[in-house]
Amino acid sequence: MIDPIFIERDGHRTWFKWHRARRSAADPEFSGRRILEAMRLGASVEVDLVIHADHGCAILHDKVLERATTGRGRVIDTPAAALRQLKLRGNDGAPLDEPVMLLEDLCALLASARVHPQALLQLDFKERRAALDAATIAAVADHVAPFARNMILSGGDAEAVAALAERTPGLATGYDPTPEDLDAADSPQTHAAFAAFTAAALDKAPDAAFIYLDYRLILKADRVGFDMIAAVHAAGRRVDAWTIQAVTEETLAAVRRLLDLRVDQITTDDSDTLAARLAA
Repeated sequence: MIDPIFIERDGHRTWFKWHRARRSAADPEFSGRRILEAMRLGASVEVDLVIHADHGCAILHDKVLERATTGRGRVIDTPAAALRQLKLRGNDGAPLDEPVMLLEDLCALLASARVHPQALLQLDFKERRAALDAATIAAVADHVAPFARNMILSGGDAEAVAALAERTPGLATGYDPTPEDLDAADSPQTHAAFAAFTAAALDKAPDAAFIYLDYRLILKADRVGFDMIAAVHAAGRRVDAWTIQAVTEETLAAVRRLLDLRVDQITTDDSDTLAARLAA
């Protein structure tokens, strides 16, 4: 089996990003083993950050503990030492022999590895700017600074991302605009509406190297004649299309159209199957 890192078509390279550090659909979220594998191979891999009680960040997607871990309650109310005592849950909800990691634990793993120069670890910050204080900003900067060249910090709040990245020279950033208006059933999804949405996203995050867009939104725009990817490329940025969860005939058709549009990265929960099906 080939390693699912990227696909090249018509001279353009599109990366496969391992969503929540899942290389295959059978993988649990945020496995340290898979994160290390991706970084050694030179793949693109994503983890999420939420703030805990001691002004640091945990590697979790949810702001509550019940679904993904053996704990209970809000992450923001849970001290670092208590988080480290918890285990992650698998896809079936059963506890795993995988601890909940903090950001500093993840960085300690990276320090023990031979990180490929092309590897890119996306830190997707799930909080708003109001949740950040000086101690949290300083802690994130201290932990990620040694690995900044192989990381990108993203989030849906451009101000939060900018505040965190300001303390870490060389750390790339990305922006994930929320398409609430365009997703509303009764809103006009016209060429002009998609163009305005894309322009606003670029203006909101002028330093973002990547714009992260729901793949369904990209294809909706395509159907009314607006190429969101080309518009982002014209501004000197790159596009990540998220998230291909299950690989089906329908999602394969979507991915092939995204490749035609020259998307730069595709977020997926099953890079193994997606890469194999495209190669076939």
